[in-house]
Amino acid sequence: MLGLSDPDDGDWSRLRGIQYSCLGHSTFARVTTQISAMLATAALVFGQVPMAAVAVWIAVACGTLWRGVRIDRTLIDADKRRISRDEVHAQMISSILNGLAWSVPIGGLGFFVDAQTQVKLWIVLAMLMTASAVLLPAVPLGTLLFTGITGATAIVFFLSRGMFDMAAVSIAFSGIVIAAAIESARRHVITKIAEAGIVEKDEVVSMLLREFEEGEADWLWQIDTARRVRSVSPRFAFALGMDAKEIEGQPLIQLIAGSAWESGQFSTSLHDLAERIKRRENFNNLLVRVTIHGQPRWWELSGTPKLDEKGNFDGFRGVGSDVTEARENSDKIAWLARYDTLTGLPNRLMLTEALGDALDYADKWRTRCAFLMIDLDRFKAVNDSLGHLVGDQLLARVSERLKEQMTDNELCGRLGGDEFAIVIRDASDLAHIERVAERVIKRLSQPYEVDHHTLYVGASVGSAIGPRDGSTVETLMRNADLALYRAKDTGGNEHFTYEPALHAHAEERRKLEFSLRRALERDEFKVVYQPVVAADTEGVVSFEALLRWESKDHGSVSPAKFIPLAEDTRLIVPIGEWVLREACKEAMNWPEHIRVAVNVSGEQLLDQNFVASVVGALQHSGLSPNRLEIEVTESIFLRDTTMANAALEEVMALGCGIALDDFGTGYSSLGYLRKLRFSTIKVDRMFVQGAATGNPESLAIIRAVVAMADSLGMSTTAEGAETQKEVDMIRQLGCRKIQGYFFGRPMAPEDAIALFGSPANPRQSAA
Repeated sequence: MLGLSDPDDGDWSRLRGIQYSCLGHSTFARVTTQISAMLATAALVFGQVPMAAVAVWIAVACGTLWRGVRIDRTLIDADKRRISRDEVHAQMISSILNGLAWSVPIGGLGFFVDAQTQVKLWIVLAMLMTASAVLLPAVPLGTLLFTGITGATAIVFFLSRGMFDMAAVSIAFSGIVIAAAIESARRHVITKIAEAGIVEKDEVVSMLLREFEEGEADWLWQIDTARRVRSVSPRFAFALGMDAKEIEGQPLIQLIAGSAWESGQFSTSLHDLAERIKRRENFNNLLVRVTIHGQPRWWELSGTPKLDEKGNFDGFRGVGSDVTEARENSDKIAWLARYDTLTGLPNRLMLTEALGDALDYADKWRTRCAFLMIDLDRFKAVNDSLGHLVGDQLLARVSERLKEQMTDNELCGRLGGDEFAIVIRDASDLAHIERVAERVIKRLSQPYEVDHHTLYVGASVGSAIGPRDGSTVETLMRNADLALYRAKDTGGNEHFTYEPALHAHAEERRKLEFSLRRALERDEFKVVYQPVVAADTEGVVSFEALLRWESKDHGSVSPAKFIPLAEDTRLIVPIGEWVLREACKEAMNWPEHIRVAVNVSGEQLLDQNFVASVVGALQHSGLSPNRLEIEVTESIFLRDTTMANAALEEVMALGCGIALDDFGTGYSSLGYLRKLRFSTIKVDRMFVQGAATGNPESLAIIRAVVAMADSLGMSTTAEGAETQKEVDMIRQLGCRKIQGYFFGRPMAPEDAIALFGSPANPRQSAA
């Protein structure tokens, strides 16, 4: 109430505004009162106190009064805003200064006048105390400060003069004024709060009435005891699309039922409305499906029975609004929440609900259900090469084919991306699951005609059976995903059912990934080097840097196992940068004509910092760029040809060589050889071994690659040479360089250096 602090609960800043806004309205009365008191004081001490002292006092008192008036006038609009603590403090200081000024007549001038005048001065102060309590009922703090200062001064003065009776009177009077001020302030604030509440309620009611009158979607309706419309409002007639005269006297249900009035086949909501009216029940916001001129609409109706003067039922009255648009939007939102916008298939939410229902059904009737996860093979290549628009069209075609395969026992949907799923409600016949999977794989693997492109994608399927493989939705979906992962690992276009061993494999993969994330900082990686020799002289011309992992947790881990994992988790980027730095640094220990080849993953090449990492490795080691060769496979061009080309062109601009590894084993395209000038084409070991056994296809492929490389000014390296027969065959076919166990296995850095310290043939040194 005093305003010294504001509790956390409630809008106290607004309450302070209501209090302090009253100060500005009583300014004139307070100024008049204090000036009158100044004149009375001057008259009382006239002839007893030097007029110069009186004049100084009057000037000070007027100064404090003027300061207070200025502050109070700034608070006139405080009830319309929130008053700050600084404004409260300023008004409080003004009251203190004014109280100190008025303590001078009794506490200062009083020592120079007689006892009778002293009492008269006290009467003037008492008048001011009373006036403060009367004129400032909303702000008790100002009255308390003024009364406390002047009253305390008077009490001390009378005690010092031995006028104990007057001191007692001063104490009693000051206490009464203070108590009265607090009580008056409490009642005043309560009154103001009540007034503000009434005003606010009036504003709200006025606003609601105004909105209702101005709103075009709301109307009033009224029916009599026979349920016939009476007192038709213009807006109600507009909602029905009829003239008010046509509506008057018509049954309400007939007007909004449409053709259902003749057939008697009312909608549930319309039947509910009729029953409530029949039972004379209140209803609020009742959603009713009506038919207006043959078009279905949704109305929201509220109604209450009306009674006549004798309390007898006299019909219904209420309000209504057309909420068709809101209802359609709500239905659309509900559809979007449960269906995929691209394919129109049920989405993940609806699939999980369906799987939950299937599990409940299986538990209730002791049957089985199944969940099949489907992933499209080679879809990413289509998306990356032809764009997302074609990819989206392809997904729509896939969804159409999936729906063709479904019966009442199956529900298919899209989980996201190129992943789909099927819920089989009753899978008691386990062979049925296999048949469904086979049908899906066969149908989805057939060619698609999309935007003048003939596209081929396959499908991998993983399935889990409930409740055998999981009694919860999450478990069953996870196990189906593990089975799908197994199907993808085998090359795709396969169906695998969940087995407990798959979970163990997934757990092993998780642990391996955890260790792989710490392998660099634990210094578990090492780089070994396999020599590449000239086919004619058998002298070492380069080394291929190969990564090995000696894990403290898992022992020696095969590259075939951890490299794909590193690519999936994008750990290959920091690992590849480390290999690049190590290989360049080690190459500085070899003769200047010996090059080093470093394999680069597609994830590395598409990383925006790849070229910077190559430059950094060369600068840090001091290796000449022409001694570094970057090895890539064709698969990287299927992801982002433009970005891959740009990165390789920047590397070639540095002076580095580019080798195309495993040419002929994947998505071979002569277009890559035309766009990029590779320094080396590497022939895969499968062709080398095939040629050594006399396979005509392998021999033809190697001859074609060698002839093509020679014509393009590129070198060829044959991989996997393990016998003298294979080496002789490679020479005969014209390959310029050879790599394989026949000339040396991948070796430690010190063993690689030792090759150059001995005059012996590299093959003998590496043996």
